[in-house]
Amino acid sequence: MSGNSPLEISRALVAAFSTQMFRYYEDRIPQDASVLVVSNHRSFMDALILMAALSSPIRFACHHYMGQVPVMREIVTGQLGCFPLEETQNRLQSFFLQSQVLLQSKQMVGVFPEGTEPMVKFTQPNQVGEFHRGFAHLALRANVQDLAILPIAIASLEEINTNGFPLRLLSVFDPSEPLFNQSGWHPLVIYRRVAVLIGRPYWITPQHHKKYHGKQARTVVAELTQHCQDEISNLLLQGCY
Repeated sequence: MSGNSPLEISRALVAAFSTQMFRYYEDRIPQDASVLVVSNHRSFMDALILMAALSSPIRFACHHYMGQVPVMREIVTGQLGCFPLEETQNRLQSFFLQSQVLLQSKQMVGVFPEGTEPMVKFTQPNQVGEFHRGFAHLALRANVQDLAILPIAIASLEEINTNGFPLRLLSVFDPSEPLFNQSGWHPLVIYRRVAVLIGRPYWITPQHHKKYHGKQARTVVAELTQHCQDEISNLLLQGCY
């Protein structure tokens, strides 16, 4: 693997921050399958940590503004292989299309279902916000063989919290995001010691597809979303204590 691949860059950056990482339940990682990685999200380091923990490049869907900010754009798209979501009106459709193509080619796709909020408001390490359901719709709608959703908990054991930059600065790059239209600073969470706990994979079956395209669509989406949120919450409790 080349020295400037997303995986090698992630490992180098985790090492540069002198972060100690502990990995649990790695035997749960599906082999020779399309994998949608779902994780909690508090730090700019989360994508790096997950790639290093899974020993694999992961194509993360990231916030629209990350594709607009100079320097950040080059790092997240050019070096780490993330794909920023489009502006609000095209966001979901573009996410589905890009993710399905990547999953069909057996690339790992990563999603942070809590969205932007935990990134711009300081949260406790064992806290998980409400999950948006877009990833569940993707998994149930995607025409992908052998698709597993892999919930992963990133449990901070020791961290440094500092201020990054004013939130209002980000509204220049993404005026549609109401969270950026407030005073205060974008927090930066730097992990010193972190546990990565890999959850039980949730395989998408023909039965799931049948329910999704029938009258039980809302139920199966809600069940899948709740399963991943509960799995990550339970793993966080294991990891943080």
